[in-house]
Amino acid sequence: MAEPPRVGFLGVGWIGRHRMQAAHQAGALQVAAVADTNTAAAQDAAAAVGCTTVCADLETMLDEPLDAVVIATPTALHAEQVHAGLRRALPVFCQKPLGRTAAETRRLIRLACEADVLLGVDMSYRHLAAVKVALEALHAGAIGTPHAAELVFHNAYGPDKAWVRDPGLAGGGALIDLGCHLVDLARMFLGELVPTAVHADLFAQGRPLNGDRSEVEDLALAQVRLVDGRTLRIACSWWLPAGTDAVIEATFIGERGALSIRNLNGSFYDFEARLVHGRQSRRLAGGPDDWGGRALIGWARRLAIDASYDPDAEHLVGVAELLDRIYGRVT
Repeated sequence: MAEPPRVGFLGVGWIGRHRMQAAHQAGALQVAAVADTNTAAAQDAAAAVGCTTVCADLETMLDEPLDAVVIATPTALHAEQVHAGLRRALPVFCQKPLGRTAAETRRLIRLACEADVLLGVDMSYRHLAAVKVALEALHAGAIGTPHAAELVFHNAYGPDKAWVRDPGLAGGGALIDLGCHLVDLARMFLGELVPTAVHADLFAQGRPLNGDRSEVEDLALAQVRLVDGRTLRIACSWWLPAGTDAVIEATFIGERGALSIRNLNGSFYDFEARLVHGRQSRRLAGGPDDWGGRALIGWARRLAIDASYDPDAEHLVGVAELLDRIYGRVT
C-alpha cells in the first residue's frame, strides 16, 4: 500500500477511541469509517479524526471500501465480528482477549490463516518501554535463566459494564481481563508455558467459587508449575483494597538476579524496569512513556507493507490455554 491503510473502527468507547486517535495521530492509518451502537459517540469520535463516514453496524461498515477493521467491543462479540471481517478477507485488529476460551481463540486464528490475512490483538503491555529494556537485559544474560515468575495485576476500580459479570459474555472475570496481559508477558520472558500442575483459588466478593461457573471472579490466585520445573505465581483482582489505583508487577527470577517491571505510584500508565541483585536494585527504564497505541500502530504499519497472515498471532493460543487451565476448563 502506497498510502496508510483505510481502516474501519467498530466500537469507540474509551479504549477504542483512544487507540483510534493514537494511530491516526501517528499517521499509521486513515480512519475510513466508524461504527458504534451509540450513534452520538460514533459521530463525535469520527469528527475528532476528520472521518465523515459513520455506520449503523459492522455489516454496513464492511460494505465500505476498507483495507482492514479494528474491533473494540465486548468480549462476547469478538468471535462473530472477527469472523465477519475475515470472511470479507479483511485484516482484523481486535481488543483483548481475542476469544473467551482457547477453543474460540484457535478457531479465529485458524480462520485468519486460511484467509491469509493479518490478525492482531491489543496485548498492549508488551509494548511498554520498560518491557523492551528488561527483555534486552534478559537476553544479555543479566539474570541467567529465569526459573520463577511473580505476576500481579490488581485494579482497585474494576470494570463498570454489566456484561463483564456474565461468564458467558466475558469468558471469566479479573483473570481473563487482567491476567491475559500477565500470561502474555510471562511467555515473552519464559517462552512456551506448558503446565504440568495448576492450583487456583477464585473468589467473588470474598466467597470461594469452587468451580461455580455461574459467577465471575473478582480475585484470582494461581500457582502454575511447568513441565520443565519452572513456576509462575499469578494474582489478579478487581476492586481490591490496594491503597492505590493499581498494583501491576511482573518479576522474573533467575539464578543470578531478577528483573522487575512495575507500575509507579499506583499508575495504570507509568512503569519502570529494575535489575535486582540481592538487596541492591538498579533502574533500567522509567518515566513518561506513551505506549497505549503502540500495538495498533505497529500492526497498521505492518499492514501497510504486507497484509498477509502473520504466525506470531499463534502465541495467543498458548495464553488462552493457560487461562483455561487456571479456570479448570478442558482445552
